[in-house]
Amino acid sequence: MSYSRIQPHLMIVIHSLAGGGAERVAADLSAYWVQRGYRLTVVTQEAENTDAYTLHPKVHRFVLGTAGDSAGPISAAWSNLRRIWRLRRLMRKERPTIVLGMMTTSSVLAIIAARGLKCRVLATEHTHPPAQKLPQIWQRLRRWAYPKATAVVALTSGTASWLEQHVPGCRLTVIPNAVRWPLERVAPIAEPPPRRGRFRLLAVGRLHELKGFDVLIHAFQEIAGHFTGWDLVILGEGGLRDSLQQQIDEAGLSDRISLPGRVGNVADWYLQSDLYVLSSRFEGLSNTLIEAMASGLAPVSFDCETGPREIIRHGIDGVLVSPASDSEALAAHLSDMMAHPIQREAYARRAVDVRDRFSVTRVMALWGQLFEGR
Repeated sequence: MSYSRIQPHLMIVIHSLAGGGAERVAADLSAYWVQRGYRLTVVTQEAENTDAYTLHPKVHRFVLGTAGDSAGPISAAWSNLRRIWRLRRLMRKERPTIVLGMMTTSSVLAIIAARGLKCRVLATEHTHPPAQKLPQIWQRLRRWAYPKATAVVALTSGTASWLEQHVPGCRLTVIPNAVRWPLERVAPIAEPPPRRGRFRLLAVGRLHELKGFDVLIHAFQEIAGHFTGWDLVILGEGGLRDSLQQQIDEAGLSDRISLPGRVGNVADWYLQSDLYVLSSRFEGLSNTLIEAMASGLAPVSFDCETGPREIIRHGIDGVLVSPASDSEALAAHLSDMMAHPIQREAYARRAVDVRDRFSVTRVMALWGQLFEGR
């Protein structure tokens, strides 16, 4: 029986659904394709009690139960062999026609586990590789495994170029994340405080070094005295909360810069802000940047190695700042946008084009071509 005559069975392999861009994409892909007649299986190492995303009720979920840190290299090797064995046993039982690995390690494990089986295996990179802290063994495994995949999916052309250079032999394709529009409103809910005539500069992301919020706070500190009607809000949670709060307190800006934490009603914050800023040192394809623009916010973003330049049309619907991580350059461009409301509004009107440029229809059509081998 030919492939086209059987019901496609897509198996998505991912470490967990505990939150993050790749995890959200896994949930979205599974929901979209199960509603279009595919049989869908999602395989995780971690159990459901860590989930941040809910799967469609028609999606089958399997938990390998193989999550956890290893005590050393021998323990790690044994753990990965166990993961491969359990995943291969599941593949032989479920017989997927397509296996999709989400992120580097899951992709490598899926490629190894599927060796010799009658299925097409797709690998994905959701983080720009130079920004990853990936152990040498996984880097070597990626170089060995990826050329054996049916295709390797990158979020951006920048990441595809890096893979072409550093992981030769890959069959590469670029598929961006689709914008979720309109945005959902889920827990935890935190209502934006009344603005009382003030302006709000908004940033959203994990409180992690890669997001460059320390640089953003420094940039805002440089211009705060000139724009006394503006406040900065950084939504998100992470390990740098205490150090960022200390930086804010030492700058004497605790009444102007706030860290409300992670919120599930980020759409309300987009709608009640005046300008969006992305200060990342590295990016894949920023979901928050696309969401902010879809919500009608003009963006100012560092032109880091990959990501923002594939979303923002500089001088048309936003501003790309060079060099990346330069607080003075960021301060200068933020000042220009804060001082010119007509320009902000013009960029914001054009920014909503991302709803079409990164629409679910367009992005899922690209996935469909890949799933169907076209």
